[in-house]
Amino acid sequence: MKKLPEVDFLIFDLGNVIIDIDIPLTVNLLKQNLQDTEHGLAEDFFKSQIHADFETGRIADLEFRDSVRKAFSKKWEDQLIDEMWNSLLVRIPQERIDMLRKLKSTYKICMLSNTNSIHFKKVEEILLRDCGVHSFSSIFDRLFLSYEMGYKKPDPAIYHEVIKQLNSEPHRCLFFDDLEDNLKAAEKAGLRTYHVDHPNAWMGYFKNNV
Repeated sequence: MKKLPEVDFLIFDLGNVIIDIDIPLTVNLLKQNLQDTEHGLAEDFFKSQIHADFETGRIADLEFRDSVRKAFSKKWEDQLIDEMWNSLLVRIPQERIDMLRKLKSTYKICMLSNTNSIHFKKVEEILLRDCGVHSFSSIFDRLFLSYEMGYKKPDPAIYHEVIKQLNSEPHRCLFFDDLEDNLKAAEKAGLRTYHVDHPNAWMGYFKNNV
């Protein structure tokens, strides 16, 4: 595979880049377990402080579930909370994993994701189910996960920390993400970026450019 000039590290988001996600699936499952008058709580949940705290590791699994029960005033079992929370995680197409493996022969490849411990455990179960691979650590050279780092995109600190840990110059990193706010923040930190604006965008990029 022909190498892109001056690029040593490829950094990939997880949701809608590696795994297909559908946030309305979680919102709709929440609504099914709520009264009609409570539906606004479901729609606002992804903007909540609980969600932000969970994705930055300020709270762990048990506290997250308790916070969900308190926020919705429900006595939901842990299993139901996890089922609703994980329902947005859909599938990992095999061709994406195949392309990552090809790229790994030429570049160092990394994941940079806003995620949490419950989601990431489920994502790796889906990786095994869909692709027969037990762990992302066998595919990526480095995993940068928000709940382990204490920061989430688009906080500038998370990009600076990634660059520091890679011991790289930022312009030698090419970052793929589906959200423009995350890309703009990465560009301000000096990274090269590519907007994943449809499911096969980043794979098409490499097919057309290398």
